[in-house]
Amino acid sequence: MEETYLLNVEGVKKKILHGGQGELPKLQDGSKFTFHFQTLKDNFERTVIDDSREAGMPMEIIVGKMFKLEIWETLLSSMRIGEVAEFWCDIIHTGMYALVSRGMRRIAEGRDPLEGQKHRCGMGNMFDYHSTGYADLDELQRTPQPLIFVMELFRVEEPSAYKRDTWAMNNEEKLAAVPVLHSEGNRLVLRREFAQAAAKYQEAVICLRNLQAKEKPWEDDWLKLESLVTPLVLNYCQCQLELGEYYEVLEHTTELLQKHNDNAKAYFKRAKAHAAVWNEREAREDFMRVAHLDPSMAAAVKKELKQLGERMRRKHVEDRKRYQGLFQSPQG
Repeated sequence: MEETYLLNVEGVKKKILHGGQGELPKLQDGSKFTFHFQTLKDNFERTVIDDSREAGMPMEIIVGKMFKLEIWETLLSSMRIGEVAEFWCDIIHTGMYALVSRGMRRIAEGRDPLEGQKHRCGMGNMFDYHSTGYADLDELQRTPQPLIFVMELFRVEEPSAYKRDTWAMNNEEKLAAVPVLHSEGNRLVLRREFAQAAAKYQEAVICLRNLQAKEKPWEDDWLKLESLVTPLVLNYCQCQLELGEYYEVLEHTTELLQKHNDNAKAYFKRAKAHAAVWNEREAREDFMRVAHLDPSMAAAVKKELKQLGERMRRKHVEDRKRYQGLFQSPQG
């Protein structure tokens, strides 16, 4: 039988549709809710705005990480595992829903949820948008209204029970994760699992870049973090060389050299990428720069230049044959 409760929160009513199991979960900062949800309008048709099952993935929220729709944490905290409940929420709790829904829809579409968003608080961003890109969400922004959330709670995991995504870590956890990810990447390289290794290096770089964003560029703390970023980027580029992703190597090494124009290893990897895509002049310039910056790499540079010369000669011969074939007269 359905029962309606007030959660001691102004503007919220709860109706249990299917009872859950056990006691209410004990929560702490970092606990993770996993659940499905529907968002409905409070009208006669109960118009569906969002449905996580249709999107094909359950929703996850980390307790204490300031999810933009704060009321959801309160609603989920009132549920038992396996429970299905319907919550009516007044407009004091639903004013941010259009922006939250926009982000969730973009993720489901494989797009960046923050694309085009200015670095301001959520309410400030609301005024910056002329459109969310979705007509029904634009209507919600123009006319805030009560909403109904139907939620099914699958599980609640303590912080130690799951691998935490980078965005869910605090500063200390991000810094502590970097050497672990670096070591995992190195181990995967030894097994020649370059794609997996690149992912580890990339995740470590993201941790450090997030921390760097809170520091003033080129000051001591920023530079300390940058000294950790550089070898990770170089390792990532080495993996991409092994995977044949030469243009990605060109992009990342060039970006690195814009800040550190004396890094011989970055020039060396960029030179190899240039050579792989037949940019002979650029490759030779970078290899010569390596030899100038780090004489200990002169032997490696000499070997690479010899190989580059041989590859270019073979290519010129093949090109000549190809062009000759194009312009030969057909036999009668």
